[in-house]
Amino acid sequence: MKELLENVKEFMESGEDNLIKKRFNASASDFFKSIVILCDYLIYQEIKRLPKNHNDRFNLLKIYFGEIYIKVNLLFEIYIKSYNLRTNLKEVLALKNYSNELKGIVKNKKRP
Repeated sequence: MKELLENVKEFMESGEDNLIKKRFNASASDFFKSIVILCDYLIYQEIKRLPKNHNDRFNLLKIYFGEIYIKVNLLFEIYIKSYNLRTNLKEVLALKNYSNELKGIVKNKKRP
């Protein structure tokens, strides 16, 4: 699971770099990927398996982490928007802030 947290760090750093350069779509994608990986980490800690895809992930979040599911489901719309449309600073900051919030949750749940 160390690899997952290393990937989170990489995507969060990339998200910050893209945010500074005002590449909001790339930043949105990076921050959402960090959110997804943090969700996968939490799911793995809970049931010892990694989701196979977004549908599997959302189903598992809904069952085991209802509050996180609600927030991630809303933020998923921003991520999807970044495929074809332009995201803005406010949307990217919502992703960044939730990524940091989830990182704190993971840090508090980490087992020794």
